[in-house]
Amino acid sequence: MTGTSLTDGSGTASIAAPRPSTVLRLLAGRGAFRLAIQAMGLVLITAWGGHDYGRFATALGMMSWLNFVPSAAEKSALKCLPRLKTTRNAVAALAIRIAVAPVLLVLAAMTVALVVAPRSDAALYLTAAGWAISGGLLMTVSGLHRLRGKSTLDALAFSAGAVVVGVVTVGTWFARWSPLTHLVLLLGGILLILGASAALLPKEWLRAERIAGHRLWPAFGRSTVLLGMTEVLDVLATSSVFGVLALAGRTVDSGPFYVALLASSAFCSLLFYQLRVHQPTISARMRGSGAAAGRARAAELLKLVERGSLVFLVLVGVALAIPAARAVLTAEDTVGAYMVLGVFVLVETVLFAVRLYAGFLIENTNSKVLTLTASASIAGLVATPLAAAALVPEMGPVGGFAAPVFAIGTRAAVLRRLLRRHHPEL
Repeated sequence: MTGTSLTDGSGTASIAAPRPSTVLRLLAGRGAFRLAIQAMGLVLITAWGGHDYGRFATALGMMSWLNFVPSAAEKSALKCLPRLKTTRNAVAALAIRIAVAPVLLVLAAMTVALVVAPRSDAALYLTAAGWAISGGLLMTVSGLHRLRGKSTLDALAFSAGAVVVGVVTVGTWFARWSPLTHLVLLLGGILLILGASAALLPKEWLRAERIAGHRLWPAFGRSTVLLGMTEVLDVLATSSVFGVLALAGRTVDSGPFYVALLASSAFCSLLFYQLRVHQPTISARMRGSGAAAGRARAAELLKLVERGSLVFLVLVGVALAIPAARAVLTAEDTVGAYMVLGVFVLVETVLFAVRLYAGFLIENTNSKVLTLTASASIAGLVATPLAAAALVPEMGPVGGFAAPVFAIGTRAAVLRRLLRRHHPEL
């Protein structure tokens, strides 16, 4: 094996699926963290009211994509490291460096904004960015701990994160701290957890000395960028809906949209985490005939998503053409409006989850397909704001969820066709 290979098969026999008890422990830690964030979203509405909560939700929503910037290194490491032997430490060190660099840049910009203009929107948005991107770095560090067999550290880190979110939220509710103060305290807590977790990584992964085999940089860097691009562009696309709501003068509607998005993301995040937990095992198996079977299964799922999205959007279009149904779809602050929003959230969640699993299967076959998944993500990024611009001004949060459904279908259609072009047997 050469020093620059990221696809070597040595060591795959030692990769075993995590035990059920381990998975449950990990899900308990992440689940507590997600539950705390869900509760935070509901509690803060009563603490701030519609205007301040709308600003808070818009800031978090528009910056949430940064969570996946440092975690791209985790995804690449979990795919590559099970196939490596002699370059394992070097690749792990690269993953950490790639993950840390954007976090330091965001935190530096946030610090400047807090010093120069602490009451500005820039300070609020950059602090939200710091919270999002630091959480992504914690995911990367925790993922590397899992790969070392230290899954308990992952569960403890996110359980501690849940405590931080809970304590700060309760404090904000009683003291009526501003959205900026709330975010600063959240960020401070997560940085303490991150520092403690990073300190427990192997010393050879943290050393600043030059890494032997410098040609690892382009190989691992390409894998990280292309693997991470899918999640970043997915979340960035959804974040664009918050921008459309703001431009349409419906910032207050960012609150209901954010709360509904929390419900969707809670399920999808747990699914996403399950895939990450099992990624080393699946990556080691998805070679040769396993890769062909994975692509075939993914193509079937993408076709299902494509058709499901189309049927749903056609039904929405028909409903908009009927005056009575149109009134229900465009209503605000009524029981019927929230029920409709719930239906849209459910549809978006199911379609996104199926599409997520299909993309996961494709990404773990080989490195050549990563350009296909990245291209499909770009299509989704273009489709989301266009659909949101057409639907949000009249439909508000409901239109905000119709836009991702359109984008999910678009991305599935593009990816399936690109996959068939490169693999005609599908």
